[in-house]
Order: sequence, then structure tokens, then C-alpha cells
Amino acid sequence: MKLTSLTKILLWLLPNLFFFADTAYSRQGQSKNKPNIVIIYTDDLGFGDISANGATKISTPNIDRIAAEGLRFTNAHATSATCTPSRFSLLTGKYAWRKSGTGIAPGDAALIIPTDKESMPGMLKRAGYKTAAIGKWHLGLGPKGGPDWNGDIKPGPLEIGFDYTFIMPATADRVPCVYLENHRIVDLDPADPILVSYQNKVGKEPTGKENPELLTMNTSDGHNGTIINGVSRIGWMTGGNKARWIDQEMVNVFTNRATNFIEENKDKPFFLYFATHEIHVPRIPNSRFLGKSGMGVRGDAILELDWSVGEVLKILDKLKIADNTILIFTSDNGPVIDDGYADKAAELLNGHTPSSMMRGGKYSAFDAGTRVPFIVKWPAKVKGGKISDALFSQVDLYSSIAALTKQKINDDNAPDSFNCLNTLLGGKKNRDYVIEQSLKSTLGIIIGDWKYIEPSDGPRMNIGTNTELGNNPKPQLYNLKYDIGEKNNLAETYPKKVRALSQKLQQVKEADVTRKSVSN
Repeated sequence: MKLTSLTKILLWLLPNLFFFADTAYSRQGQSKNKPNIVIIYTDDLGFGDISANGATKISTPNIDRIAAEGLRFTNAHATSATCTPSRFSLLTGKYAWRKSGTGIAPGDAALIIPTDKESMPGMLKRAGYKTAAIGKWHLGLGPKGGPDWNGDIKPGPLEIGFDYTFIMPATADRVPCVYLENHRIVDLDPADPILVSYQNKVGKEPTGKENPELLTMNTSDGHNGTIINGVSRIGWMTGGNKARWIDQEMVNVFTNRATNFIEENKDKPFFLYFATHEIHVPRIPNSRFLGKSGMGVRGDAILELDWSVGEVLKILDKLKIADNTILIFTSDNGPVIDDGYADKAAELLNGHTPSSMMRGGKYSAFDAGTRVPFIVKWPAKVKGGKISDALFSQVDLYSSIAALTKQKINDDNAPDSFNCLNTLLGGKKNRDYVIEQSLKSTLGIIIGDWKYIEPSDGPRMNIGTNTELGNNPKPQLYNLKYDIGEKNNLAETYPKKVRALSQKLQQVKEADVTRKSVSN
């Protein structure tokens, strides 16, 4: 029987259609098997600042929704009580105190994350993820000596594995007060170039020190450099007038960029590192939130943060990808009330306790410095409404996410990051200890119910913020089960316990790769 040309084509096409359909289905299945990953990394948010953790003076319904639909941790820690080192550790899987130059970075610092190692975004990019960093950066930019603000600003987040970035270079209280998209400052006019200095005043623009009458918010400590948008900042800048941000609009700008990235990448696995400005100083909320908390601008900033979180939840729901998205909500360090601006945050607390029952806060070796809100939501794998008291450290996110996405880590990468995926998803506890770092790099270690803080000759108080730093020339030992406020130093009562924890801390200090050489 002779076959017509059409018959021949159909006979060839039908099996191949099944092949193409099967291939497309496999690709779709592969994509679905890789969960989207969103880390919402807030700034200076205390354990007691959200109603999910017991706050009664303020309500955070969107953050509470993550807790209701996910797993809320009560003993999870940032690696440091300050921002730059915590961010460094999260993205590299390495304790920041191991590397010089990882303290609170000035606004013109060079990139402090090495580009010859694989960071978390680089690992996820290798796994097939589209990656983005949106919001606060504060990990330095450019080569040694700092960036050329008027040209291509690199190396930066793109060089460590992010595909897209829309960031502020450092913090909102530091110059330059501009947004950076990928390698360039947004809306920079070449005829009005930017000049930045952290040593001497540049240009003729008014400063908080010389022109306090121009301020819309007075300073309480430092922060008396160039005035931008009525607020004086740390450091001096001139130029770039068209590119300067408006503080009141920052939450809209960053949130819109974050939700747009999610929508643009809904059909492929993505990783979004959304580092909010809230609730760092200067606290200048959008008019929608101003005066709504009854606790002054710090409380209003918490409401603003909660709105931003809600927008992320909305877009995930709208696109029907929430079930296959693991969302992690946490903070870079504990709370601070007065941090350089006279915004009446302390006077208007109204009984609110940002540190909950803990002692200290941002900058401190005491537990409120690093024990932070930490909530995981992943409907496909994590049962909602659960609470975990397991020890967890943000340094472990790198290895845990690598395990989640089935990526191998070379010995040169993530040296201090343990695979704690079981803990992260509500299973068995993985970590026996966590390390905490204070402002002056005084270290503490928690094992079980016991916490040891190494002796330090540093100051007892941070005068500007009125925060106890936890430094003491003698060793400190606390039983957190019975003394979460760290009031009773038991070092002299339990010298063997002091010796055991001190030796463990020393072992961690001396190890190059703790995830292999130090017992968990």
C-alpha cells in the first residue's frame, strides 16, 4: 500500500508530538519540584516587635499570617547583633568575625563578599534559579578604595551571583542617598556627578551640624552630615540631585520592585532576597502609616513593614505559586530604640517591649542582640501554626537551602554553615550550639539551655543608643531556661560548665571549616 505524503508526515509527527509533550511535561515538573525561595530580611526588628511573638501594643497581621500558615521559631539567631556581619554570614555561610573588614560598613566601602567563592545566590543560580537582591545592601560596592559612583559600580551583588539588583548602597542614614539598579545609579544626570566622602565635607550643601534649622528631624547622636530630604546623614555627598531618593516613598519603590520580580519570573524557579529598609533609622514612614500605630514613627514603620510583607503574600497568592514557595521572614539583628535621631521612639513606646523578655538589643552580646523573629512558610512541606524551640542560626540557611535544591558545596564555600533543613522544615533538631557576635566582636555561645559570653574589656554601654553591650572582663554564664533576661551570672557557681563552653567556643574559633571539623 502506498502512503501519501500527508500520511507519512502524520506517522512521523504523532510519536514526536508525544516526545515533545513528554519533554515539556518533564520540564514543567522539574520546575515545579524546585520551590521558589523568598527571604524577607528586615532591619532592626526585635523579637517582641511582632504580634505573632506576643506584642500587644501593635498588630502585624500579615507577618502573623506567615506564622499562622507556617513554622514560628522562638530560638533562632542572626549571627551578629549588627547588620553588615549578619548579612555577610547569611549570604556566604561564613562567620563574619573570621574576616577583617566585615564590621558595620561605611557607605563607600568596597565589596566585602569575595567573588572567588560561591555565595548563596551563586549556588542557586547554578541550580537554575533566577536570582534578585532588592532593598538594603550594606555589604560594600566596587573594588578596593570604593566605587566610582558615576560609572559602572562593580564588583557588587551581580558579581556574587544575583541576576538582578535594585538596592540602596548602604543604609538610609548613610550617603549616597540614591538607588542602584544593577551596575548603575538610577536617574543619575551626567551633568550633575556624585561625590561622596566619609572623611571630609564635600561640596557646599548644608549639613546637620552647620544648618540644624533646615532639619525636619533632629539628630540625637552623630548623623550630622549632608542634609538629604530634610534629614542629615552619616557622611557627606554632593551632586546627583535628580537621583536622590524620597524617604517616604522608599517602601513603595522597593516593594514594587520585589513584587514585579516575582511576577516576571513566576514560570521559573526564583530566589528573591528582599532586604527591607524598615525599621531602620531614619524612620520616615509613608503618609499612609504616619500616626497610625500610636507609638510614634518606630511603630508606624512596623506597620509599614507589615504592609510590605502583605504585598509579597498577595502576589504569591495571585499568581498561585504560594504553595510552591518557601518564604522565610527574619531580621538582621535585634531592636534599637534611639539610634541617632530624636524621633521620640523611646518616649512613645507605650509599654511595648521590642526585646520581649530578653536583655540587650542591637549591638549587644546579650540575647536580644541576635535572637530575632524567624518564621518559615511553605504550604507544600511545612505544616501551619506550629512553633519550634530548636536552636537555629542564619548562617545555616546557605547549606540548608543547598540541601533543599540538591546542590553540592565545595570545601572552600560556606565553611560555617550546617545543613539544618530538617529543623527549618519542622523536623528533628540539627544544631547543638549557636555563636553570637556583638558590636565589638565579643563572642558568645549557646549550648542547650546554657549561654557563655567570653571576657571582654569593651565598654559596658553603647552611650548613643543606651544599650547594654554585654561586655565584661570576667566570663559570663547564664541558664536561659530559667533566666532568659540574663540577670544572674552563674560563672563562679559552675566553673566546669564555663570551661566546657569556653573550650567549645575556642574549637569553633580555631577551625577553618566548622561544618566538617566541629561536631554539631
